[in-house]
Amino acid sequence: MRVFLTGATGFIGSAIVPELINAGHQVLGLTRSDAGARSLVAAGAEVHRGSLEDPESLRSGAAQTDGVIHCAFDHSAFGSDFSKFLEVCEKDRRAIEALGDALKGSDRPLVITSGTGMGNAAPGQPATEDHFDPVHPNPRRLSEVAAAAISERGLNVSVVRLPQVHDTVKQGLITYEVHVAREKGASAYIGEGLNRWPAAHVLDVARLYRLALEKREAGSRYNAVAEEGVSMREIAEVIGRGLKVPVVSLSQQEAQAHFGWLAMFVSYDMPASSAQTRRRLGWRPTGPGLIADLEQMRWSETVTH
Repeated sequence: MRVFLTGATGFIGSAIVPELINAGHQVLGLTRSDAGARSLVAAGAEVHRGSLEDPESLRSGAAQTDGVIHCAFDHSAFGSDFSKFLEVCEKDRRAIEALGDALKGSDRPLVITSGTGMGNAAPGQPATEDHFDPVHPNPRRLSEVAAAAISERGLNVSVVRLPQVHDTVKQGLITYEVHVAREKGASAYIGEGLNRWPAAHVLDVARLYRLALEKREAGSRYNAVAEEGVSMREIAEVIGRGLKVPVVSLSQQEAQAHFGWLAMFVSYDMPASSAQTRRRLGWRPTGPGLIADLEQMRWSETVTH
């Protein structure tokens, strides 16, 4: 297949490019910059200039290909006061609609991206692929709402839901937790730190996107989860060891001052299952676990965004 990939030069997208090419596909990668174009060419992909803010560039990229993987997401909401999150999620909804416009009248697959939290049916229970609440309080639901809307028009849409995606450089929201620990001089968790976050290595996640695209199963949701839940205490402890700072327990009230916008996430218990995904796609994650990657970090070179 010739595949249009948004987010092609990002953390996950740059792992998807070789995953697709090594499986015999061609990649048309979206980028807005000269540096991004050079990296795509070096990776063996074709270049499509455009951005999430330019729906016509999304439509024209999708129109040229046999299928689309949409993993771009504007991360400008992170690292500040989180006030832009709804705006960013609205932008993603519009991007999905634009991609859907280009694919209408065909069975070409579109794989979009969401978060595992969209599958939480009850507190403390692992999120599952067969659950989605369209009025979920998290604005990230808008991506799946958009996917459902274009599915109703007969398009072949599936969803990959992401946990904390990691390697030894970046680890999703945990990257920001490391930044806070360095800034505050302490690595913290809330209460007993028993709440959990799911995780998966970036190369396993890239393989899942490819499998979802090749499966072409309309309406499917897949949880890219290798570890169902790693406790926040374990995460805080390995950060403390890496940064050589104390590890402390905070109350909910203290957490806001320590973590800022990250506090609401650090307090959540968000385990997620991938049992259905593994069964339907034959996906078997093999990469290192989250704690293993954190232990191998170069702590003096931590990425903060």
